[in-house]
Amino acid sequence: MNSYFVSACVVILTLVIGIMAAYAFSRFDFPLKGVINTIIVSVQAVPAIVLLIPYLSLIVTMKLFNTYWALILTYLVFTLPYCILMITGYFNTLSTDLDEAVMMDGGSRMKALWRILVPISVPGLVSVGMYTFMQAWNEYLFALALTQTANMRTIPVGINMLMGQHTYDWSQMMAMSFLGSIPVLLLFIFFQKYFIAGMSSGAIKG
Repeated sequence: MNSYFVSACVVILTLVIGIMAAYAFSRFDFPLKGVINTIIVSVQAVPAIVLLIPYLSLIVTMKLFNTYWALILTYLVFTLPYCILMITGYFNTLSTDLDEAVMMDGGSRMKALWRILVPISVPGLVSVGMYTFMQAWNEYLFALALTQTANMRTIPVGINMLMGQHTYDWSQMMAMSFLGSIPVLLLFIFFQKYFIAGMSSGAIKG
């Protein structure tokens, strides 16, 4: 349940924030746009393990250690850059005439975004949501470092805890590994066509 809750929250927050940020990058010109875009891209090149100690210190200072927010906020930092880049590329493929048509009818930009662009961009959003879910679901390092009690552990940490000092409970480990892979497997089975369409569109046309 910890893995489900954290992953769901990360997906929702990543998509909401990423959609609005991507719309700004796609439709507006503002100061330092290129610099901010470069920073977003560069975050992807930083190994997660390098940030472990700074994040741990920050989380402890904010008194969020061993809480859901510690994991959710940390995962957002790693999922948002990819989300913004992919959705920006998808929005760039959509004509600005759609926005202008809504505003000519008296609507706002926010209405154009959520009523027109988002429904059209479902394949791209699904692919980003799947990627985000898998990142949060499978993450081990920060889940181990930022949580302490057993009731806050996620599935990857729980599987690792089945390993003893001298023996390994292979049957339980294999069973838990299988159960842990089911949500990701179901995502690919039901949303495969959206995932492929969204990845190719955002990467090639962006």
